[in-house]
Amino acid sequence: MKTPARTTVTAALPYANGPLHIGHIAGAYLPADIYVRSMRARGREVLFICGSDEHGAAITLRALKEGTTPQAIVDKYHAIIAKAFADLGIAFDIYHRTSSELHRQTSQDFFLQLHANGAFTEQTEEQYYDTQAKQFLADRYITGTCPKCGNPGAYGDQCEKCGSALSPKELIDPKSTLTGTTPELRPTRHWYLPMERSQEWMTQWINTGLLDGAPQHDPAEWKPQVLGQCNSWLKEGLRPRAMTRDLDWGVPVPLPGADGKVLYVWLDAPIGYISATKQWAADHGTDWEKWWKADDTRLLHFIGKDNIVFHAIIFPILLKQHGGFILPQNVPANEFLNLEGQKLSTSRNWAVWAHEYLERWPGRQDELRYALATILPEFRDSEFTWKDFQDKNNNELVAIVGNFVQRVFVLCNKYYDGKVPEPAPPNAQQDVQDTLLWAELAGLPAKVAADIDKFRFRDALLHAMNVGRLGNKYLTDTEPWKLEKSDPDRVRTVLFNGLRITAALAVVLEPFMPFTAEKIRRMLNVGPLKWADALREGLIVPGAVIGKPEHLFKPIGDAEIAAEVERLKAHAPTGAAEAAGSAEPVAGTKPLIQFDDFAKLDLRVGTIREAEKVPKADKLLKLSIDIGEERPRTVLSGIAQHFTPEELPGRQVVLVTNLVPRKMRGVESQGMVLMAEDAGGRLRFVQPTEAMPPGSEVR
Repeated sequence: MKTPARTTVTAALPYANGPLHIGHIAGAYLPADIYVRSMRARGREVLFICGSDEHGAAITLRALKEGTTPQAIVDKYHAIIAKAFADLGIAFDIYHRTSSELHRQTSQDFFLQLHANGAFTEQTEEQYYDTQAKQFLADRYITGTCPKCGNPGAYGDQCEKCGSALSPKELIDPKSTLTGTTPELRPTRHWYLPMERSQEWMTQWINTGLLDGAPQHDPAEWKPQVLGQCNSWLKEGLRPRAMTRDLDWGVPVPLPGADGKVLYVWLDAPIGYISATKQWAADHGTDWEKWWKADDTRLLHFIGKDNIVFHAIIFPILLKQHGGFILPQNVPANEFLNLEGQKLSTSRNWAVWAHEYLERWPGRQDELRYALATILPEFRDSEFTWKDFQDKNNNELVAIVGNFVQRVFVLCNKYYDGKVPEPAPPNAQQDVQDTLLWAELAGLPAKVAADIDKFRFRDALLHAMNVGRLGNKYLTDTEPWKLEKSDPDRVRTVLFNGLRITAALAVVLEPFMPFTAEKIRRMLNVGPLKWADALREGLIVPGAVIGKPEHLFKPIGDAEIAAEVERLKAHAPTGAAEAAGSAEPVAGTKPLIQFDDFAKLDLRVGTIREAEKVPKADKLLKLSIDIGEERPRTVLSGIAQHFTPEELPGRQVVLVTNLVPRKMRGVESQGMVLMAEDAGGRLRFVQPTEAMPPGSEVR
């Protein structure tokens, strides 16, 4: 395969029949944005395409529900969705609309070329007709029981519970969503895509990457769930699929005798990527075709798992049948995000809506981006809880990134009047410490980039945060605040290095938290940075003016989180509401004790400096915890199944310091870390809500 000269990145076109929720963001748009930002930082040529999907039965259903027109619906929700994307920093090159005239012409031309190529067959087939509404029913106008999982609310094209693609005739006990009546079958003529003709080459292309004998993609790079879902379809045998519908809202079929028929939304919508590219090219006075037709272009579709077969089978068949287009090199689909123990559901209003979050949490876009990036459902379903959102903010963003940057800028402003200090000449003993620091830091930007390239964004973010963890450890080990009078040369070097680490954070965190990266760059008084700038010598210049210290993140209190959980309950249906916030029931209490018994405990705030696995012990981690003593305490804690060693340095905990030491696995444990356990057995740290000096007493 040729090395791509450029990459076309698409993110699934959201239906303009409602606002975005966090499941949409985590499923396709945040991963795509992280990928594109990383590519651009490394100087790659990339085009990021999206737009509102404004046709199909879902739009007309919403219009009926709200007593208005489909055009009014798409105008309303296109504006809401576009603003939410922009406010969250999802940096599309263009966010287009499938209701545009350019899209109508593009999709009709595409259809006509397919028709001329003999890609369709015409069939008269019985389809469901609502005698009361006096119209044929599109797939989404029909509900019934899924024949595969028994879900009573399956649609005529798909079961959203099990993800199976369906046809209306497969539904058990079908009903019209327009009138609630049982529809009857009547004959109607449509144009079908005989996908069975593509069975052989599609099977080979999916599983070997070969097309007409030439390598097109590497199947080893595709996610197993994507290959699995595609092969499930292929194993059952591809079947004809109608490419037109009886509707009065959509792109009209451009053929004689096709009055009242429109293009099927899954023919219409993906062509929206192409029409959006055409619009972007026209706006910039450039060529659109190289992004879709050049052999040295890489095409990627970021989607959720419910759209896999449309992007990995149906759309590639259409592109090949049309001719002249490249096929996708990867379809990095994500699984589903759940919310507080329940499946996200727009119909049941069990969701955190993006635009409402942005209204209630102004200026805190990156906190949501970070929390979602740590739980992206890359290979299996994951879950968002407000408590976890709070923990991620307080224990990671505030305690790691915010704490480190704040300390560096406070000391630089205090000691050097807000200017970059001049590092001292080399010192053999101290150079060892700094050499070890740079050796650990040196490989992290490359690790972040490599994991992003593999669509492993959670791992990439972990490596990026390790820059901050190493920075905190470096400050703690060197203690510049104690050396200003005794060794000012060393302090200048340490804080100069601290500013370099801060610059590295601005680079490696930018794909995940662009607003925070911009704040850091402003504080450093530097312009836009490229990936190669992460640890580049000469970026931070002695004597240069830097900004005042800022709090990059603010702690989130329990009351703020309780309000969000209550808001979710208030708008949720019966059953789901009871589940919200109930993951941590109060356990049965132990017998009463005297205050003197409690007073015997010496509880201190500690900061984890190092963490490592204990050999041959699945549950134990060995922690080095600073509680303000001359040497950190060594503590063994049974948390290895809940935390990785890499994510712990810099995290503050509460330590019982006056337990009699206990030897385990040949290591003496000098205390006990306090933990809370929820009903599901998940452990969380007991910790201060804001950073405290190590050794602070807990009373």
